[in-house]
Amino acid sequence: MNVLEGLNPDQRKAVETVEGPLLILAGPGSGKTMVITHRIAYLIKVCGASPHSILAVTFTNKAAREMKERLYHLLGSTVEQLSLGTFHAVCAAVLRREGRAIGVNPSYVIYDDGDQLNLIKRSLQELGIDPKTYSPRILQTAISAAKVQLLTPEDYGQRTRSYFDEVVRRVYQQYQMLLVQSQALDFDDLLMRTYQLFQGHPKVLTRYQSRYAHVLIDEFQDTNLTQYALARQLAGKYRNICVVGDPDQSIYSWRQADIRNILNFEKDYPEAQTVCLEQSYRSTQTILEAAHDVVSVNRERKESKLWTDNEAGPPVMVVEVYSEFEEAQFVVREIGDLVDRGDVRPIDCAVMYRTNAQSRVLEEIFIRYGIPYQVVGAVRFYERREIKDLIAYLRLIYNHHDDISLMRIINLPPRGIGQRTLTEFLQWTKTLGIPLYTGLERMTEDRSLCPLNDRAVQMLSNFFNLIRDLIERSEELDVRDLLDSVIKLSRYREYTMEFADGEERWGNILELRGIAQDHQNLKPRESLASFLEGVSLFSETDELDEKKDLVTLITLHQAKGLEFPAVFMVGMEEGILPHFKCFDDPAQMEEERRLCYVGMTRAKKRLYLVRTLRRSLMGGTSANPPSRFLRDIPRHLVKHVDVFEGVEVAPPVDARSLMIEVGDRVQHPKFGKGVVVSCNSIRDDCQVEVSFQDVGMKRLLLSLAPLERVEE
Repeated sequence: MNVLEGLNPDQRKAVETVEGPLLILAGPGSGKTMVITHRIAYLIKVCGASPHSILAVTFTNKAAREMKERLYHLLGSTVEQLSLGTFHAVCAAVLRREGRAIGVNPSYVIYDDGDQLNLIKRSLQELGIDPKTYSPRILQTAISAAKVQLLTPEDYGQRTRSYFDEVVRRVYQQYQMLLVQSQALDFDDLLMRTYQLFQGHPKVLTRYQSRYAHVLIDEFQDTNLTQYALARQLAGKYRNICVVGDPDQSIYSWRQADIRNILNFEKDYPEAQTVCLEQSYRSTQTILEAAHDVVSVNRERKESKLWTDNEAGPPVMVVEVYSEFEEAQFVVREIGDLVDRGDVRPIDCAVMYRTNAQSRVLEEIFIRYGIPYQVVGAVRFYERREIKDLIAYLRLIYNHHDDISLMRIINLPPRGIGQRTLTEFLQWTKTLGIPLYTGLERMTEDRSLCPLNDRAVQMLSNFFNLIRDLIERSEELDVRDLLDSVIKLSRYREYTMEFADGEERWGNILELRGIAQDHQNLKPRESLASFLEGVSLFSETDELDEKKDLVTLITLHQAKGLEFPAVFMVGMEEGILPHFKCFDDPAQMEEERRLCYVGMTRAKKRLYLVRTLRRSLMGGTSANPPSRFLRDIPRHLVKHVDVFEGVEVAPPVDARSLMIEVGDRVQHPKFGKGVVVSCNSIRDDCQVEVSFQDVGMKRLLLSLAPLERVEE
């Protein structure tokens, strides 16, 4: 296969430019993934580069999977020799191999956001600092920002300007000590510690520099200081660094991403070449022009204007409604009309919003209408209680120094270990300065060492013996069979089934078991390590189900990198988009404008921008003017729709006229036939529960649900 086949001239130039630094400015839908994959194939097939010498870095697991799948079609099994993954995954692998040089145990565990917060709370407790005065979440953000700036607690202490800074330093120092004690790293540590490894051990850095003759980095506008520093370290020998990105899509400054990394690339690499990919294969010309006119107001950008051979397409629909309820009703009914006409399927539609709080009313109306949907980033699979419990067992088995996991499961399922026992046990181990697992081990071997009463020691010893047994089994069992042993020996299934939603929880556990099965082809300890690392590096958009025919509800930040035939952007009002917190900060306002641009360019054919006259959100009601971004779109690209004129929304049916009662057999166009099992009056409406033959129980409002009585 000719790896240059199907590329346009600019894409081809980007693929063939293989020597020296290269900046590829790739707008939305311009085929950047194709360029990256074909460039890798070109390096191997045409230039003779070893797959072992190529490092390709992405920003999400989803992007890495997609890139790997495409490379399989171009390279076959050769792709397995590439180093391909996210920054965090690449650094995690480096630290597994080389971390001992800086005191990182290869069996370290990765603490997620919740684990980090718990450890910060513990740090506050041990330091005697009131969490009501100093928010653990704010401290967590401050510590993360310090790590991204490559500041150790000592470095941070030299920059303190206020008492709050001094509190951050103290908590940071204690937090880091507890991480080391637990043999754990947080997400920022993965990057920072790898950078420190390379800085402090030139021979290790030289080995990786010599290996990676070609470094490719996707979504470069989203890199932070540490990631940029790592990229410069790794490309320091050959300087064959290719970065792909778009300054107009830089929307993650709150995650410490720095737009200056891409804007200043040509200054940092004076010999760099630049290729602009401006032909879009995604959106209509109308959508591209509208989006460009919004983002081109910004000053911090590189001038580019996308074009397409696609049709002009329909105008951008700017819709004005009265409240968030009418907003949601318009969206639902418009999607229903598009689906009924055969223009789209539910999976082709996405509703995007600035804040998660906006999804509540949308979900309520979707449920009322019986339209299936998925919310990206809601209660994520790996954040469900039963999943976190079992993962905590596996993490403790893998690394028995993991105090956070131990504390989560020490009395879970309940085994008679009360809070008083735990407090006394924690105080005893703290006095001795030993990890919790070591304390359990010592008291089990010699009960006289521990000041706790006999019953407490017995309960704690029983838990220790359970974990010790599971650790021994982990030497012989792959992760799926080990998970089965955890469930059986801890009696976790019996515990789960005590809850009202026990069946649902057990279903989630079976799903986890299926995921564990994907790691069975490795040796036992490797199987467990691979599984735990995959779980830890999982991201929100990885949960997006692209196979089920569901409408997607998603924040604008989460939507980056996705595309849909029809996009509904709701909340197009001052204070929502742009967000009110950005009004006094020009740089943040520019990012809000980029965020709007990202949302608009997710749309392939149809784009709806919806605003309300009044909105109730987070306990308050306000009447905000239209978003300033709407004013930037030329009139000839827009069609205005005023719902007050009845253009789009039909009046609801009078529920009382339907005369549906308990026991009636009914027909629903989507759910099929069913029987009404309950009816409850709600003002002028009626809420019914219907047991459908095919889909089970559904709760519907008669004024909105298209139910018909059928004869027996």
